[in-house]
Amino acid sequence: MAHQSSDDSKTPLLPIHDDHQIQQSPPSSLFKSILTPNNLYILLGPLLCSVICLCVKLEGPASSRNMLGVLVWVFEWWVTEAVPMPITSMSPLFLFPLFGISSADNVAHSYMDDVIALVLGSFILALAVEHYNIHRRLALNITLLFCGEPVNPPLLLLGICATTAFLSMWMHNVAAAMMMMPVATGILQNLPQGPTQSPLVRKFCKAVVLGVIYSAAVGGISTLTGTGVNLILVGMWKSYFPEANPISFSTWFFFGFPLALVIFFALWVILCLLYCSRGSGQALSQYLDKSHLRRELQLLGPMAFAEKAVLAVFGMLIALWMTRRITDDTPGWGALFNGRAGDGTASVLMATLLFIIPNKKKKGEKLMDWNKCKKLPWNIILLLGAGFAIADGVRTSGLADVLSRALDFLESAPYLAIAPTVCLISSIITEFTSNNSTTTLLVPLLIQIAKTMHVHPLLLMIPGAIGAQFSYLLPTGTPSNIVGFSTGHIDIPDMIKTGLPLKITGIAALSVLMPTLGVYVFGTNGEVP
Repeated sequence: MAHQSSDDSKTPLLPIHDDHQIQQSPPSSLFKSILTPNNLYILLGPLLCSVICLCVKLEGPASSRNMLGVLVWVFEWWVTEAVPMPITSMSPLFLFPLFGISSADNVAHSYMDDVIALVLGSFILALAVEHYNIHRRLALNITLLFCGEPVNPPLLLLGICATTAFLSMWMHNVAAAMMMMPVATGILQNLPQGPTQSPLVRKFCKAVVLGVIYSAAVGGISTLTGTGVNLILVGMWKSYFPEANPISFSTWFFFGFPLALVIFFALWVILCLLYCSRGSGQALSQYLDKSHLRRELQLLGPMAFAEKAVLAVFGMLIALWMTRRITDDTPGWGALFNGRAGDGTASVLMATLLFIIPNKKKKGEKLMDWNKCKKLPWNIILLLGAGFAIADGVRTSGLADVLSRALDFLESAPYLAIAPTVCLISSIITEFTSNNSTTTLLVPLLIQIAKTMHVHPLLLMIPGAIGAQFSYLLPTGTPSNIVGFSTGHIDIPDMIKTGLPLKITGIAALSVLMPTLGVYVFGTNGEVP
């Protein structure tokens, strides 16, 4: 009996429920759980694709109609974020083969080429800079240089903005904003907060936060590695016009840097006029001085071997980028390899050195290990791959030719009117979708418009792509804006008040420089590819 009672007391493997205790969910709650806005957005993508594939008739092959349907599907998921963006970015890998647009191998090639290698290498180097706190040391040194004694608010603001823009030239602008914002807010922590804060101090805090987020965006225009938009543009140029000269790092820099410089100084002037009132220097001097910045710098200690080594590798990479292909008449080191080496070659080579050079902190430890690379932004890499795959799909499916015929009416339109309009439209769309998505959507269309107008494609592609980086008005325009907005120092009216004149200045500068400096740098007055 005792044995029986012991067995009876054991917990059964499967729970036993009384029929009266089971409570079934009413059908209405089940429907509510299924018919959520997110699920409806998920269904909307394939539904729109099906409608286009079944009902829309295009003057071209069936693959062009299928490509249009897939394009609408992917962009609907991107815009609504019904499915996480990195997963949506991988959807061409199964959609293109299933819809007869391209083979699985051809689509997969778009997700790993020289441009993607360039991004991977530069991101690994950026993680090394972040790991060894080099960005913070650089920021404190430059801010200390510009601080002035007594405090000169416009000069201090210039130092913070210039540091952010410089960092953003060599790493992704979001990473630069995230690195610099703690440095900037660390300086602002010395100022009074809350009700005791004077209007002059409050306005300077706004100027610093706005300066960091906008400088990160502006600095990213300068180089190919500064933002994904530039890389998407270069990848699409290579995909659509494989016979044309590729846009190298140095070629882009000779155009992007002067443009960014003009917009940067416009930003500084706008911030000074709006937020650095008379008397602000006196108001700040009681709370902010060089001694605090020196203490912060002393806490970092002297530069270790690891920091110097990372800086040396970074400097070598920049030198390799700038000298691979200098001009048509002056070939760079790339000529030694008969043009087979690209900017991605140099980027991955220098990143590899970080895993070979010892850091001299612990025996056997290198400057970088793979654990430190777990923060690699694969979402951006996959998004770039999707952009290149879509560009290739639009071209090979015949959709590009259909679009070209549909835009014949633009043939007589003057370029000087079209280019600013393209930049304006791109800069408006980018406020509501990501910069990369805007570029991926617009650039293939601009290529067809350029062909219709019989102008060099880059004369429209570049204004469209750079215009997509002018997301200055709303916090949701770009992750950099959210970084600044989350500090609590700025609100939407501040962004509109600063961002609107900055956007107008950017469009005007681009409209002037593209048909002048752009013609010289990119050779757009030559044969139309």
